[in-house]
Amino acid sequence: MQQFIENLDLGAKGLWFPVTASILFALTALIIPKKNISWREIYITFGVVGFVTWFSDGLIARELDLFDVGDPNKAGIGDVLSYTFIPTSLAILFLNYLTKNNKWKLTLYFTLIALLIEFGMVYVEYMKFKGWNWLVSIIVFLLAFGFLLPIHIKLIRKE
Repeated sequence: MQQFIENLDLGAKGLWFPVTASILFALTALIIPKKNISWREIYITFGVVGFVTWFSDGLIARELDLFDVGDPNKAGIGDVLSYTFIPTSLAILFLNYLTKNNKWKLTLYFTLIALLIEFGMVYVEYMKFKGWNWLVSIIVFLLAFGFLLPIHIKLIRKE
């Protein structure tokens, strides 16, 4: 039990930020009125985006060692919550409001939100860049919101 509690990395600097952001975004995604997304689409999106997020973490943060989140030797509670709930919640919120008329406006808005979350993690010193930079983040977020998520929802809906 002691090892389990130690592995939660509860003493990580800035831990409050990813925990708070994870809870707020997850609750928001759950309680907002569903405009353009069904519970089935939420379920599939949560699984797909969650998998891609964890896979990307394994590749970019662990193997390529381009950034650290919390203690680099532990997957603490902040890591688990932020990787599981922030990207998935942002994806669900994005798809809930996505229409043909607002795709690029929404893409820019959600890219800004994602950047602010990342900036917050760096600011509170929970995340440390080691070869990663803001420009790469902007490109990744624009690709995710502008192309990958719209393709993802079309595949689910078979459009």
